[in-house]
Amino acid sequence: MRLKAALPKLELYLYAAVLYLSLLWAGTWIWDASADNVNRKVFKKSVKPGWHYFGRKMDVADFEWVMWFTTFRNHILFALAGHVIFAKVCSLISPRIGMDDWYCKHRSLIYGLYGGLAVLVSMGGGFLALVLSHCFILYSVALVKRKWIVFVAGLASLATFKMEPFNTWQEGFVTGYFDLQDILFYGGSCFTIMRCMSFALENCEKKDGNYTFIDLLKYNFYLPFFYFGPIQTFDQFHVQANNPNLTRKQREMWNITTGALLHLGAILVVDVFFHYLYILTIPNDMKLVKQLSDWSLAGLAYSNLVYDWVKAAVMFGVINTVARLDHLDPPQPPKCITMLYVDSHVVNPWYVYDYIGGSHTNIFKELVATICTFVVTTLWLGPCELVYIWSFFNCFGLNLELWVDKIFSIPPFSNIEYAIGEAMSRRIRAVFGALNFWTIILYNILALNSLEFAKLVGKRLIVQGFPLSTLSVLFVTYCGVQLVKERERKQAFLDDPEPAAVPPTPQDMPEEVGKKKAE
Repeated sequence: MRLKAALPKLELYLYAAVLYLSLLWAGTWIWDASADNVNRKVFKKSVKPGWHYFGRKMDVADFEWVMWFTTFRNHILFALAGHVIFAKVCSLISPRIGMDDWYCKHRSLIYGLYGGLAVLVSMGGGFLALVLSHCFILYSVALVKRKWIVFVAGLASLATFKMEPFNTWQEGFVTGYFDLQDILFYGGSCFTIMRCMSFALENCEKKDGNYTFIDLLKYNFYLPFFYFGPIQTFDQFHVQANNPNLTRKQREMWNITTGALLHLGAILVVDVFFHYLYILTIPNDMKLVKQLSDWSLAGLAYSNLVYDWVKAAVMFGVINTVARLDHLDPPQPPKCITMLYVDSHVVNPWYVYDYIGGSHTNIFKELVATICTFVVTTLWLGPCELVYIWSFFNCFGLNLELWVDKIFSIPPFSNIEYAIGEAMSRRIRAVFGALNFWTIILYNILALNSLEFAKLVGKRLIVQGFPLSTLSVLFVTYCGVQLVKERERKQAFLDDPEPAAVPPTPQDMPEEVGKKKAE
């Protein structure tokens, strides 16, 4: 019931006012730092001329964003639009030649053929042969139906793209060179390995017989997911892509169109944002960062994580829009950092975490599950010192959260929490949530920015800024956590409404009260 504990409206309004005014205040510091230092040497490398209408330069430090929505925007749109048009043409032609039922049942094969052809044209026959060989090897492993063998074989295959000399040898299968080659090579190869692992694990669960190699190829070569993900597990894709019922729900096309327009709007807003706040370039200039106020550093750290979520949500959204047009229900974008104050919401439970951790209440199982999860993640990101540090702190944060929860669930802590009431319990838990929120930010800006920037933020906000900066930033974060908890409380009532109270009957009342009621 702690989730449904309510707070006074006036208190929530106070939290909202403090949070939004503080974000605005931090934003003005970053605005001034961006405008006053645009001619610095470090800025010249990543702050380039932007939109002519604004008359300002634009932060282009994020190669991935520039690649998707500026440099190679037309190439990516051409490939995705080609997939949509090809699928639409097939759906229009099939009824006229008497193959409507066949198309409905085998449309995943059509998608796979188009995807394979697109990969062949974009990357060449050598790369296609390399991908097919990995698919064949992992399909052979899937027939053994032993999950531990699947994990070992899959991770070994993934490691060949992260270790020399195997990496260089496999790169030799791609002839020629173009700007997107490295991204398409590693994206297509590594996502192929993860999809093959998903297929093999689901084949282990299949009681009667095995899935076919064609099923794996149809799953792997679905073009919208091939190069950039996300990973939709094989069991979900297989059911959805082979569903012959292609009727849409009421207002489904309206929702798809609205979602596409929202993502387009988000792209425009981010581009406008980068004309005024250089949040990606400033952390690269440590001399400038050391001169900024504590509020600027806190705003920079927070805004970098929010931007990373926006980027992921938009990229997911573009791909998911195409997938929804194909009658699929693709994976949802990750939770926004603003909505995160517990580490368990950060982890993608893809097979490993939930499979080993179970209900995530056993301390030993949770420790093993988190270690295995971040071993896979480290291998996926590429082993290096920064990734090791990032994985360690994420793993530690997840386990610390469970340890603290276990401690407070036993007497005398549980008795104290019960005695103080639900509202006060929510306030105390929000304090711990605020602390945890900043640990999430600090060990994630390691990966997004640099170790030096993360150390400086931690030092300024925790050591040098204590107590004023430390407590003020934590109070603002506490306000934000309370607003998130309020949103979760309302959602909990929508998901699980409490039954209406039934007035007691005389039989349910004590004997004396029942007599008075009867009189």
